[in-house]
Amino acid sequence: MKKYLSRYIDDELEELLEYMGAVLIVGPKWCGKTTTAKQHAKSMIQLQDPSNSYNYLKLAKLDPLLLLDGDKPRLIDEWQMAPELWDAVRYSVDESDDDGLYILTGSTVVDNSKIMHSGAGRIHRLLMRPMSLYESGESNGKIHLMDLFDNPDLDINGIFSDLSVQDLIFAMCRGGWPESLNKKTKKQQLKIARSYLDILTQVDVSSIDGVKRNPDKVKALLKSYSRNISSFARNTTIIGDIHEHHGTMSEKTYYDYVNVLKQLFVIDEVNAWGPKIRSKTAMRNSSKKSFIDPSIAVAALELTPEELLYNLEMGGQIFENLCIRDLNIYSACRGGKVLQYHDRDGLEVDCVVILSNGDYALIEIKLGSDEEEYAASNLLKLNSLICKRIASGEINIPKPKFLAIVTGGKMAYVREDGVKVIPIGCLS
Repeated sequence: MKKYLSRYIDDELEELLEYMGAVLIVGPKWCGKTTTAKQHAKSMIQLQDPSNSYNYLKLAKLDPLLLLDGDKPRLIDEWQMAPELWDAVRYSVDESDDDGLYILTGSTVVDNSKIMHSGAGRIHRLLMRPMSLYESGESNGKIHLMDLFDNPDLDINGIFSDLSVQDLIFAMCRGGWPESLNKKTKKQQLKIARSYLDILTQVDVSSIDGVKRNPDKVKALLKSYSRNISSFARNTTIIGDIHEHHGTMSEKTYYDYVNVLKQLFVIDEVNAWGPKIRSKTAMRNSSKKSFIDPSIAVAALELTPEELLYNLEMGGQIFENLCIRDLNIYSACRGGKVLQYHDRDGLEVDCVVILSNGDYALIEIKLGSDEEEYAASNLLKLNSLICKRIASGEINIPKPKFLAIVTGGKMAYVREDGVKVIPIGCLS
């Protein structure tokens, strides 16, 4: 039996089941939703089970409440295959005073207006991502992100990462797919992301709504999008890149495909942080191009770890995607989200990690040490700008809890200017 690797979402799910009627776990295929949900469920139905799928779907249309019978919490896996179950679960939750009744999993966004229905007040939506480096056992986790929020003066000097640049590049290529860790060789591990991409382009983009989409065009879009990962490239730029390298694609087709990839939790853009630090005309509200997992970009570009090692510019862009994935996971326990700052004066900070209580940190991401001074300069400039606006009363937000550069290096330390340098291989 395969050993279960604990996930950050485990504690969050356990807590939610204590006061919510049901929890809906969403996220990309193969990220481990079902495996994690099984750890917390006492009974289950899997709508994709080929031996029972036909009967389940038929019964869902006739009397969906019958499928809810069973010990609680009851897991309903890939519930969107029988949309009737949503109303049945909602009804059951509304009629009961009990908590922890159901766990639902799904790999697509289905009728979000229904999910946000006022009657779904006791159904909590929980996003699950592929595994972070700490969850996969690669980061030693000696520096906890939440500890830095609680104690910005925490001593991190001299804490070492166990990961080399080669290790990090392999982790980018392999991705955070749990199944890859069960493979015996690195070559086999790398194939999981490629297989994910094949199924995504051949099956998932069409099965989501029954609209036939061209797999080759989807692959072309993913390749061009990947070439612009961790950038503010305009959609028109990506469409132009598709035209240059892969043939024509209309704007209508492009936006349709992008929307589907977002619904499948593949594209996961980093939105802009929007306090009025500068005048409205000076702010940029565009999102940064990003995937739910960095291996999607690697697979789309058909790169190998060896090729990335000799293309550190692209490696740095994909490394940023990896760090954003992990920062999202590490901050989620406190309602955290990862945004970015970019203004028309050219000041840019890769990440603004904001917690639900309003605390936030400014973070730059750099694979190598050669850009440390530039990154620190950006952080200090934005911090100074924020402090000036706070002092003048122009904005009403707290000061950043800390400034940090997350790197692919080996040692953590605090610079003389107060900026923390933290290897991603130490973070949890």
